[in-house]
Amino acid sequence: MDWLALTLSLQLAGWTVAILLPVAVVLGRVLAFRAFRGKALAEALVMLPLVLPPTVLGFYLLVGLGASSPIGRAWAGLFGQPLVFSFPGLVAASVLSSLPFAVQPAQRGFQAIPPALREAAATCGMTPARALWRVELPLAWPGLVTGMVLVFAHTLGEFGVVLMVGGSIPGETRTIAIAIYDRVQAFDMAAAGVMSAVLVAVSLVTIALTFALSARVGRRLG
Repeated sequence: MDWLALTLSLQLAGWTVAILLPVAVVLGRVLAFRAFRGKALAEALVMLPLVLPPTVLGFYLLVGLGASSPIGRAWAGLFGQPLVFSFPGLVAASVLSSLPFAVQPAQRGFQAIPPALREAAATCGMTPARALWRVELPLAWPGLVTGMVLVFAHTLGEFGVVLMVGGSIPGETRTIAIAIYDRVQAFDMAAAGVMSAVLVAVSLVTIALTFALSARVGRRLG
């Protein structure tokens, strides 16, 4: 069992969730409540990573974050190391590849809020920020939780984008999915089976605990 790869995967999933939660709140709310020119295109761009083959998305990320790109050069200038084939590069790739899993459930959660409640909050003199915190977020919570669960599970199992952008550097970019692939390539089916079972167990427990928490919060709000 490659515990280092599992730890790295959990860290990657945690960072991805932490970054995408505020992004999902902002983008989900905008797409749910605002009508603007080009909205259909914006929604399509958000959903694009969901339908693109991982190798295609990984290729464009590799080019966009590589040493010859403006982002790659700026990163190397600031931190003295390349962005690709590094853990920060994996985080950036995971955030982009998991974006639709975070934004779409959040958008549906905000859309489920009755317009009368938002109007009542404005009538009571609540600022938009206060209405978001006191009215909208508690009601949109199930959608946000669902999105973060999907992001966490997707990041744990992501393979193609991770391999393209990060490679398989032990302790740096070698996630549990890459470690399983390496073991299969080496015909070590026993180790691959153990790691696969651990990954399934971690994903299942995470999803179950998160849905249990969501249900408890929903009962309190009800």
